[in-house]
Amino acid sequence: MAPSAWPVPEIATLGDLAAFLDLHVGELEWLADRRGLERSVDSEQLRNYAYTWVPRRAGPPRVLERPKRLLKELQRRILHQILDVVPPHTEAQGFRRGHSVLTHARRHVGNRVVLRFDLEDFFASVHAGRVYGVFRTAGYPESVAHALTAFCTNVVPRDEWARVPAPADPRVTPAYHRLGRRLATPHLPLGAPTSPALANLRAFGLDRRLSALATSMGAAYSRYADDIALSGDAWLLEHAPGVRATIATVVQEEGFRLNERKSQLMTSAGRQRLCGVVVNKRPNVTRRDFDLLKAVLHDAARNGPTAANRAGVPDFRAHLLGRISWVGSLNPGRGAKLRRLFEQIDWDTA
Repeated sequence: MAPSAWPVPEIATLGDLAAFLDLHVGELEWLADRRGLERSVDSEQLRNYAYTWVPRRAGPPRVLERPKRLLKELQRRILHQILDVVPPHTEAQGFRRGHSVLTHARRHVGNRVVLRFDLEDFFASVHAGRVYGVFRTAGYPESVAHALTAFCTNVVPRDEWARVPAPADPRVTPAYHRLGRRLATPHLPLGAPTSPALANLRAFGLDRRLSALATSMGAAYSRYADDIALSGDAWLLEHAPGVRATIATVVQEEGFRLNERKSQLMTSAGRQRLCGVVVNKRPNVTRRDFDLLKAVLHDAARNGPTAANRAGVPDFRAHLLGRISWVGSLNPGRGAKLRRLFEQIDWDTA
């Protein structure tokens, strides 16, 4: 191993890696799939991932790649014993202990203007070469870095992508084809436990450059997963077109692409919202979201939770408690009102 700036475990050979993961060398070769056999194998039993897709209103369907049990356990070991000790940039607010949507939103409270950008296909945009670079930077020799990369990346089988419907909106068609090309090459799978940490580490250069850009303008910067935000005063509002162009260039140079349809400029004259949190004066929930949840709780208290659970949520009680806790973390007063309504529900009738 090369010297490492972080206390990662020493794994000098493929034999060491197999021992680290409690595998035989043959099992390591199969699960790592360095030859990309997942792309062409027909039998679902021989695949390391299960696939589903979820439609989206403003983009191509979201393709979920869920590793099967053994591979998922190995990825969790790589996550907790290797990746967790490699720190992302300080302004990365997602997928980190002690950081959240709320810490992301707080960076931008009370500013005159908020610029929000979305990174297209955040995980799928991180290809195997970039992941390999992360493991090499951590000190691992080439053979081990290649194997770790193969454990954490995937290629979607051709027949699985063929099942994903093309979008009806022609404006989304180019993004659909770009996603297909990304999924056809080794990339971070959406569903693997290692993907969020690796995406954060891959975005370190992006975070460093955009944070420095924001500092030079007297603005604030943070990123929550694929959601980028800059906020500042009247100067940022006046120069917003140029700032947008600069950000797009930096994003492209760092190997990502902006989803222009989701870019927003929000001034304090209207509602400024990041990841569902209103940031005009303090982190808060929108009035509409509060009213909708209050109406559901009224319905559950009056007509019973079964009647109120129109969406068929499996654990409706936990679902409501989670939403109430979220509101309470942003606005304790509103959270307390909702909690009182929740306590009026008779769960014996569920």
